[in-house]
Amino acid sequence: MKITCIAIDDEPLALEKITGFIRQINYLELLASFSNPLEALAFLKGSSVDLLFLDIQMDEITGIELIEILNPKAGIIFTTAHSEYALKGYELRVHDYLLKPYSFQRFLRAVDSFASLSHIVGGKQADYSASIFIKSGNVWKNIQIDQILYVEGMKDYLSIWTPDGRVMTLMSFSKLQDMLPMSHFARIHRSYLVSLDKILEVSKNRVRIGDAYLPIGEAYKQDFFKRLGNP
Repeated sequence: MKITCIAIDDEPLALEKITGFIRQINYLELLASFSNPLEALAFLKGSSVDLLFLDIQMDEITGIELIEILNPKAGIIFTTAHSEYALKGYELRVHDYLLKPYSFQRFLRAVDSFASLSHIVGGKQADYSASIFIKSGNVWKNIQIDQILYVEGMKDYLSIWTPDGRVMTLMSFSKLQDMLPMSHFARIHRSYLVSLDKILEVSKNRVRIGDAYLPIGEAYKQDFFKRLGNP
């Protein structure tokens, strides 16, 4: 499933650059591009998209004003030459902030970050029976959520363990937890997140999932045992 997007920038060369970048990403679908933000505003009132690439400083209406008028559900990536708007972007919950001139590598990093969260619809987490796409190296892998046994943190990487083995991904625990239905998972240690229904045994200081024995950290013990019904 592709991520639909539009690009809005009143500078023709800047608009040409970003639309060219978008067309190089096979999971992005460019629905339209606009040099006039008022035309984009009219388009967005009648159409829904997943992601907006939006310049800030434009003549007819600024990108910030456009967001405040629409209050869109779409993700937003600002593209601007003005770094002083970064704080405002944070207040508006903008996904990322590309400062011109930006490279394709920086653009790709912003898009990859959004893509890792794009399965979330209307702010709701995925169902337990659903799947998520995880980037592992240069490949996006589709993982069934109900097949996840546990997740192991390894410095900057996570290992997602399933019956078929593990998938390594450059991601934080907090980002992965945003992608998962946490009613089915529990953090038991700074280095471990487990699927509750895959636990075979629990003792005072560890849990067993399959052949793996995983430690329960002191900072997580109280909340974990409450989840098990033992306050």
